[in-house]
Amino acid sequence: MIGMQELLIIFAVVLLLVGASKIPELARSMGKAAGEFKKARIESEKEVTAMENNRSSIKE
Repeated sequence: MIGMQELLIIFAVVLLLVGASKIPELARSMGKAAGEFKKARIESEKEVTAMENNRSSIKE
């Protein structure tokens, strides 16, 4: 688990690398990427559930 000190160090390094003006844009991009990942995960879970339902109905 990452503690508060590690998060502060990571934030400081990011601030030095990209600059203060780019951090909101970077955070927005990361948020969009996380949303897309969640959406893809939910879709794949639905497909797996549908395949399991189809397989169980075929066995009966």
